Amino acid sequence: QVQLVESGGGLVQAGGSLRLSCVASGRTFSSYATGWFRQAPGKEREFVAAISWSGGTADYADSVKGRFTISRDNAKNTVYLQMSSLKPEDTAVYYCAAGPRGIATLRFWADYWGQGTQVTVSS
Repeated sequence: QVQLVESGGGLVQAGGSLRLSCVASGRTFSSYATGWFRQAPGKEREFVAAISWSGGTADYADSVKGRFTISRDNAKNTVYLQMSSLKPEDTAVYYCAAGPRGIATLRFWADYWGQGTQVTVSS
């Protein structure tokens, strides 16, 4: 069993930066692909980024490529999402997710979810 807790959300002006953190509990976390999703009001949850268990491979949604960077520190059971050049359309609740099936599958299916952290970007 894996539990995920996100932090780092907040209010930021357009063009600013934020770093989200996802701390996991559970001995198997370091062997899981982990990612970030987001859900804006009135919209479906969408994939943002994912990283392999080793940290060697990452995948991004086209809308965040070049602006967001995902990374992980398995010694700390933590995954990060560095967000830069933020836009008002990045406003959403951001969720951390994890699963054992690799980053390609994580785009569409996650076994574990966090509770989310709110990110609001003002124009």
